[in-house]
Amino acid sequence: MPEFAYSDLLPLGADPTPYRLITTEGVSTFEAGGRRFLQVEPEALRRLTAEAMHDISHYLRPAHLAQLRRILDDPESSPNDRFVALDLLKNANIAAAGVLPMCQDTGTAIVMGKRGQNVLTAGRDEEAVSRGVFDAYTKLNLRYSQMAPLTMWDERNTGSNLPAQIELYATDSDAYKFLFMAKGGGSANKSFLYQETKAVLNEKRMLSFLEEKIRSLGTAACPPYHLAIVVGGTSAEFALKTAKYASAHYLDELPTEGSPTGHGFRDLELEKKVHELTQRIGIGAQFGGKYFCHDVRVVRLPRHGASCPVAIAVSCSADRQALGKITAEGVFLEQLETDPARYLPDTTEDELDDEVVRIDLNRPMDEIRAELSKYPVKTRLSLTGTLVVARDIAHAKIKERLDAGEGMPQYLQDHPVYYAGPAKTPEGFASGSFGPTTAGRMDSYVEQFQAAGGSFVMLAKGNRSQQVTDACAKHGGFYLGSIGGPAARLAQDCIRKVEVLEYAELGMEAVWRIEVEDFPAFVVVDDKGNDFFTSLAPSETFIGSIPVRPGS
Repeated sequence: MPEFAYSDLLPLGADPTPYRLITTEGVSTFEAGGRRFLQVEPEALRRLTAEAMHDISHYLRPAHLAQLRRILDDPESSPNDRFVALDLLKNANIAAAGVLPMCQDTGTAIVMGKRGQNVLTAGRDEEAVSRGVFDAYTKLNLRYSQMAPLTMWDERNTGSNLPAQIELYATDSDAYKFLFMAKGGGSANKSFLYQETKAVLNEKRMLSFLEEKIRSLGTAACPPYHLAIVVGGTSAEFALKTAKYASAHYLDELPTEGSPTGHGFRDLELEKKVHELTQRIGIGAQFGGKYFCHDVRVVRLPRHGASCPVAIAVSCSADRQALGKITAEGVFLEQLETDPARYLPDTTEDELDDEVVRIDLNRPMDEIRAELSKYPVKTRLSLTGTLVVARDIAHAKIKERLDAGEGMPQYLQDHPVYYAGPAKTPEGFASGSFGPTTAGRMDSYVEQFQAAGGSFVMLAKGNRSQQVTDACAKHGGFYLGSIGGPAARLAQDCIRKVEVLEYAELGMEAVWRIEVEDFPAFVVVDDKGNDFFTSLAPSETFIGSIPVRPGS
């Protein structure tokens, strides 16, 4: 018989996080039964949550900003790597003013809390936390993204960004500790679970498997990424949850080796090899280069002998999370960087860029297409003129019109279409944060729309399917990639006017007309059937000194 031995499944070390004091109100202690108890009022939970949602919408961790600066300083970075990194740093500087959030998709609010056994509350902690989420999203210039199902097929925006995802656990500490996250649709959609077998548990096969899956992530979730990989897990859902926490660097203090008790650990050597792999595949910081990922976390978990889940998750360039805690000393929140300007270089944008092609969007569509046809994929563009904004629901409504025999709206024939949806517009601004939406969600419409004379030039983020490349080759269309992430900078520096064209009742899902100036973009798919993402050759994965091609 084995002897009983217990270990936490995810044993964390000391917390090195720098915190700032928010308040001492709503927190008190008392003695009873020879024990000291911490009493936490609902108002303390509400205030901590509201402050956290504000901060993670506008500020980033210093370590994340330092990684962006490192891209600018690395001589091996591609010009596109450096251009994206500089734009993201500028975006962080604008967002830090506290008016425009760093991303237009201000996300689902996710709160994980661990309440110590000596912490007492009034109960209904989830309600107090939800109130904090409500206060932040309704008072700040954030976007409401949560859809309430009315029937299986019908749904309606809740108008408050509630409900939040709240998970509370009991622990043996004397504090109440939290992880606050805002997870946008782009990065949430890049969480994947693969049910593998023991056959994947060797280095050669694992690296080949991971390269295939990492390539499939594409750029729709706005790299450079913080990539997390979890191998094993007592269940599929635990593997996925662990990957999400690891992508937020919540598990950085795990042990770095395993033991017979079965606890999880970080594999630092595999992290290094996977990170090197991501640098070789050529996707880079969205449009070619080295910096597809800032870093990689690999966590190994125990598993059932007949099951080997592998989970992958990312945290995107809007790296929105912060730790919080309530102790006898008060209510504390992780100190994020409020002065990101100190990470900006003295180098000017012109010194970082290759030649930029300026495109006048106010010319006739045939002339715009003829101009774009001169340049290869990966060409950097600067767009000035009129864009029409339409995304999921608007596309569905236009498809219904085409299916009913009605014509393509003139605005989609005359102007490029930008897949996007704005956050709330602050007073005195032409636009709220207004970055691109994941392009792939509109792939199924492209052939029909282009055949009907519209959507010849599309602008969004991320890679497209083969059907889009085929449609562009057949009809003479283009897909332009916009930098995913700098939504605040686009609103402040590039968008000059915003007005509703159609479907005003849809809110941010309406069809908009916007005027832009020096809006950055790249040619991703051209009218000849070239696609930047499919042109990337498989990299070599090195096992010791032996190069191994993926799939070998």
